[in-house]
Amino acid sequence: MTDPPASSEQSLTPEQPPAHGRSTATEQSESGRPESGRSTVPGRSEAAEAFVLRGVHVLDRTGRFGEPTDVAVGGGIIHAVGTRLGLDRDAVDVDAHDLWLMPGVVDCHAHVTQSTYDPFELATASLSTRVLQTAAALRASLAAGVTHLRDAGGADAGIRDAVSAGTVPGPRLAVSVVGLSRSGRHGDGAIIGPGLESAEDLLMPDYPGRPPHTVTEAGSLPASVRGILRAGADWIMIYASGGVMSARPGQPEPQFSPVELAAAVAEARRYGRPVMMHALGERSIEAAVAAGARSIEHGIGLTEPVAAAMAAAGVTLVPTLSPYQDLAALAATGVLPGWAADRAEATEAALAGTIAVARAAGVPIALGSDARHRTRHGANLAEISRLRHAGLTPPEALLAATATGARLFGLGEGAGRIAVGSAFDAILLDADPGDLSIFERPGAVSGVFLGGRAVLPHPRLPGKLVRPTMVMEEVPRIVPERPAVSPPG
Repeated sequence: MTDPPASSEQSLTPEQPPAHGRSTATEQSESGRPESGRSTVPGRSEAAEAFVLRGVHVLDRTGRFGEPTDVAVGGGIIHAVGTRLGLDRDAVDVDAHDLWLMPGVVDCHAHVTQSTYDPFELATASLSTRVLQTAAALRASLAAGVTHLRDAGGADAGIRDAVSAGTVPGPRLAVSVVGLSRSGRHGDGAIIGPGLESAEDLLMPDYPGRPPHTVTEAGSLPASVRGILRAGADWIMIYASGGVMSARPGQPEPQFSPVELAAAVAEARRYGRPVMMHALGERSIEAAVAAGARSIEHGIGLTEPVAAAMAAAGVTLVPTLSPYQDLAALAATGVLPGWAADRAEATEAALAGTIAVARAAGVPIALGSDARHRTRHGANLAEISRLRHAGLTPPEALLAATATGARLFGLGEGAGRIAVGSAFDAILLDADPGDLSIFERPGAVSGVFLGGRAVLPHPRLPGKLVRPTMVMEEVPRIVPERPAVSPPG
């Protein structure tokens, strides 16, 4: 593969830092366009109203909810946190007793451009249909309490910038545009089965400006990385291994050599971009960590020596438990081929072990829903409960969904916390999260703030804090159900 032709969309200069992860709502790029990671709701040019939430239970830096506390917000920033804060004549007081406040959730692995696992629907849906489905997925994710989302393949710079500009409501986005795969391997868009091969565009329809996502020639991975960076990516996503549903019996195998992965990471670093790698199995995870991946996606098969290397290098694990549990449920129905059912059941059995190994080694763990189905967009927070069931304590699971994810996202010091000086990206709950099972219930989040603005207003908010230009009216509540067609793993 040769370098992509020059593009007028974006020119790259080595060592130029990316826009991903910045959370200041008013910053703009040198071109005048909003940078990625900006507020997502129309009307942001007006200053956010100042208000004080009185008597709310706040998630603290240890991942626990404390006694009733006041939180003062002005201009979208937290100004004070404490008991019995003084009255402010310029701020609106809100009675928040018996409510629970936590930072907005950071979903570090999702695919907002995909709303089905059905290959026939994927192959026949028009590009415009897919784009409008993406808008619905973004809207549902924000309403569910996701205020930042890292898309692991599918969403491009145009979607990110449209959300940033307020064209559609959604979480602040960091995008990888496409996930890089070896041709004929996991992630290239092929349908399982002889005679059922499809074009590589199945999972990501082609359109002008979309860079190739399969690597066909030895040594061409760095050139593919440059093509994705030119398309405006904040992250590079690489399929370092096969997956549970790869069309090959046996264990997932590495897709690229350690040398190829290291060259790809070096190329991304020249342009200030981090790399995330889909990796299952000890060999693939070890190669990804040694190459310099910032995060390991899934990580099934993590061993103690590799976990120790991850912890030493500060590499984050994003385990994405939900799709593997869906696969195991489907395996029990007889829908999957025998080899795939066996692999799915073995993978589910390994989830708790993977979490235990990472936790014991001190590997940072961040939440990733891997949402890529219309029943999963908006049910992202169920992953919090699943992290607890897999072995994290409730405080650890809550921090994985907030502070740890914010750190991986690149949001800066204090992000992902309810702390003075932080942007007020937050959610309200009407009940104590307790064992975290509340997050598996539709409508568990009763209020969402983005940059201090109520994008999903809690019923207790006075009218002065609820502006029609900011509010997502009649947001549908997603009722989770088992998908009829198997998710790719």
